[in-house]
Amino acid sequence: MMSLGGEDEQSEDYLFKIVLIGDSAVGKSNLLARFARNEFYPNSKSTIGVEFQTQTIDIEGKEIKAQIWDTAGQERFRAVTSAYYRGAVGALVVYDISRRQTFDSIGRWLNELHSHSDMNVVTILVGNKCDLKDAREVSIEEGRVLAEAQGLFFMETSALDSSNVSAAFLTVVKEIYNILSRKVFLSQEQQRVDTRLGDGKTLILQGDGSEPETRIRRWCCSSS
Repeated sequence: MMSLGGEDEQSEDYLFKIVLIGDSAVGKSNLLARFARNEFYPNSKSTIGVEFQTQTIDIEGKEIKAQIWDTAGQERFRAVTSAYYRGAVGALVVYDISRRQTFDSIGRWLNELHSHSDMNVVTILVGNKCDLKDAREVSIEEGRVLAEAQGLFFMETSALDSSNVSAAFLTVVKEIYNILSRKVFLSQEQQRVDTRLGDGKTLILQGDGSEPETRIRRWCCSSS
């Protein structure tokens, strides 16, 4: 875990690691390409390895860097390792609305996510390829019901026509930031306690906010 840069130079920076998971060929890489570069590759092929893109987002005047990791084909070989999930504070669990088997795999992916990362990872269930209306095998209601049962955000997207792609990523980033902000506030409140010194005097710890913010930032930042 680490924060970005020096505390003085980049005290407002946050780095959130977000992972993309789901069966092969559900469109994870194209979702990332559309969000990060506004690109789409209709003939993209799965590759072996891990790749990531970093997007900078401004939230309430603070610079948020979302480091988004893509399994890039490993899921075909069940080789997504604990190192991939390490440090993740957000996840997009993706299925293809035109392939029911990818929806049926969501439970396994959620189990893997929870086995290798913090249970409090902000997670959104994403039904991708909603442009394929005539080939739909999973209804919007089915996706919504599953998400509600698992306590997840839910959205249908299309990497092809950009529908809801940015909204899905931003939903995760903003919720992580909201959680972070609440933790900072609680840390600041907790510092306002009386600490009794050996001579019987009382020292009031007021904290200027920089220390708890730094501590929480380390909790939510990814490792490099």
